[in-house]
Amino acid sequence: MPNTKSAEKRLRQSARQRLTNQVKKSMMRTYVRKLNEAVAAGDKAAATELLPIVFKKIDKAAKGNCIHKNTAARKKSLLSKRVNGIG
Repeated sequence: MPNTKSAEKRLRQSARQRLTNQVKKSMMRTYVRKLNEAVAAGDKAAATELLPIVFKKIDKAAKGNCIHKNTAARKKSLLSKRVNGIG
């Protein structure tokens, strides 16, 4: 347990931040999974419709330092290659 007032405050802050990071990361993963399912099904229309939404979720996670910006760029590149690869 924290011994000082500032340590108690930091504990409260980190708990709130952890919760928001979990929410952002979970949303991002959910939409990435939906996009991957559309790609696996070969549904190009649904995949291209989901792509900007997924990009937005990834960018929001990167903006809030939930994931690293290079990780975000790598994920976006990989997903766009998958969508463009649908024949």
